[in-house]
Amino acid sequence: MTTPSEAWQALAGWQPQTLSDLVAADPGTRLDALVRSVADIRFDFAKTHLDDRAVAILAGLAEAQDFTGRRKTLFSGGIANPTENRAAEHSAERGEGAPESVHIAQALHQRMRMMIDAIEAGAFGEIRHLLHIGIGGSALGPDLLVDALGRHSGRYDVAVVSNVDGAALAEAFAKFDPQYTLVAVASKTFTTTETLLNANSALQWLDEAGVADPLGRFVALTANPGKAMEWGIDETRILPFSETVGGRYSLWSSIGFPAALALGWDAFADLLEGAAEMDRHFRLTDGADNICLLAAFADQLYTNRLGCQTRAVFAYDERLRLLPAYLQQLEMESNGKSVTLDGAPLGRQSAAITWGGVGTDAQHAVFQLLHQGTHLTPVEFVVAREPDHLLDDAHHETLVANCIAQGAALMTGRASDDGARAYPGNRPSTTILLDQVSPRSLGALIAFYEHRVFANAVLLGINPFDQFGVELGKEMAKGLAEGTVEFDPATQALMQAALGE
Repeated sequence: MTTPSEAWQALAGWQPQTLSDLVAADPGTRLDALVRSVADIRFDFAKTHLDDRAVAILAGLAEAQDFTGRRKTLFSGGIANPTENRAAEHSAERGEGAPESVHIAQALHQRMRMMIDAIEAGAFGEIRHLLHIGIGGSALGPDLLVDALGRHSGRYDVAVVSNVDGAALAEAFAKFDPQYTLVAVASKTFTTTETLLNANSALQWLDEAGVADPLGRFVALTANPGKAMEWGIDETRILPFSETVGGRYSLWSSIGFPAALALGWDAFADLLEGAAEMDRHFRLTDGADNICLLAAFADQLYTNRLGCQTRAVFAYDERLRLLPAYLQQLEMESNGKSVTLDGAPLGRQSAAITWGGVGTDAQHAVFQLLHQGTHLTPVEFVVAREPDHLLDDAHHETLVANCIAQGAALMTGRASDDGARAYPGNRPSTTILLDQVSPRSLGALIAFYEHRVFANAVLLGINPFDQFGVELGKEMAKGLAEGTVEFDPATQALMQAALGE
């Protein structure tokens, strides 16, 4: 069997063909090889530099890195996160995992559903607004779901506040009537400094507004119920989730409470089922037919063979405007590592830097660099067949035409004797086409990205489920604020200047 080192050497010797030549040579065969439909989503990798030889080399790398074994460990509840000696069981929240873990997740989902039923029945008084306080995975997932799917629900107003900057919380306070507001505090450990500071300010806001029993308006979403009770939230208003569910993978758990409340339980159940459909595809499909693994092949080709340091994601749908921000955490916190599973130096590039925006806005801003800049940047377009409005069809037709044309222009380019007007072309893109932006399709899409991250981690031989790099800055910020750590003169001078000391 090929070793990882031999596979990487083979990839280094692989030479890319131009995209136009690849597509023109045998378009039917290429589409059959690089286009997949899963959960009513079309994934199109035809405009990438993947060819039969590259796919074969990367499939050999996957085998050498024991992709099948690590995937089995992930879904069986084994130790997928060795540095913290934990399983990684976000898929169990969707019904795909170790039977005991699936049973526990379903029981906790039922507890959340009963809480939502109680809110709708008036157990908390009349509730019109939900203030969701969290940070990182405790905020990005719920924010994406509510923004993408909740625009026409008409159920509850939801504000997700993550920034410790008081201006963010003040903006939410200005929109909501405290007499009709429920506060959800989301923190896996219930020790996150920024989240608890915001929660204390929200408690003060309710108290100063004369809300009777302001603590009674709080719900905790956490894997550490004891800490939530210490803070003052009654056990009956705590929605736990498993310690084996990582923060950036947690929107499927009680962290998704804002979405379940704002969208309704049926929509949340559809979200879970869409993700489960992608889980089943990822778990049961081998080789390049596995769309998550195929996507990882393209990622490694660009990052570790063609030297691309970034990957751009553009949502050609206003409902998905928060997707690039969500993927930034998912991809860079998961795979932004420099050592392998056994602690050895990685010796190659890990995660690309994820960035992006919304089409067509981005075309008039950053696409200049993508078409004519000196950086080679793989681009990913996400678009839906069905629009979210009843306006003139020209709006959606123009949006879709721009999305598809950008991919074609990046690939073909245009020659010109005037260098300023020449487009080199041969620039890669992928397109993800959803039938519609629905709970089911969004669940499948997010699960696709989760498994793509895992597949990349396996190819690299790293752990995507720890995030120790987040901790150092947090520790130093606490020491700086409390004055308990001696810092260098430049840092001390800057702190004094910033706070006017």
